[in-house]
Amino acid sequence: MTLPNWITFSRLLGIPFLLDGLYNPTPHMRWVCLAVFLVAAFTDWLDGYLARKLNQISELGKFLDPLVDKLLVLAPLLVLIELGRVPAWGVFLILGRELAIAGWRVNQTTITGANIWGKLKTVSQIVAIALLIAPIPQWEIPSLIAFWVSVALTLISGAIYLLPPKSTTLNDTL
Repeated sequence: MTLPNWITFSRLLGIPFLLDGLYNPTPHMRWVCLAVFLVAAFTDWLDGYLARKLNQISELGKFLDPLVDKLLVLAPLLVLIELGRVPAWGVFLILGRELAIAGWRVNQTTITGANIWGKLKTVSQIVAIALLIAPIPQWEIPSLIAFWVSVALTLISGAIYLLPPKSTTLNDTL
């Protein structure tokens, strides 16, 4: 296992603490959860940077990184449903897209990295979840707007990922 893969795997370790902490409604614990979530989200960037910098891009990393990302996003969203902070059907749309892409990727011979839409989706989900976790009542409306923006970007990125690339024909170039 490479260092970037260990960092990816370490993101999983924060999830139980995050989930447990979200059930404790005190502002202090919510700030702790926010810190745990943001550190875990930062490692998503760090592992990719190190994999490229150290020339340690691996098939395991290409598989593990998006899987751990999905768990890091979906785990707190499921708790936020239970706490009444987000509607289940919005999270269902995110989950449906993630399952569709994961199923599609299983049948691919090579695993490709995320395109710009996938990166925007991930960033928007991180921002939305961070706002939803933060114990600031004035952020309730902005956090819900961020959540719905992330749902929209999730669906857009999924459609772009699944749609076949437009081929250029002779008629297109004339």
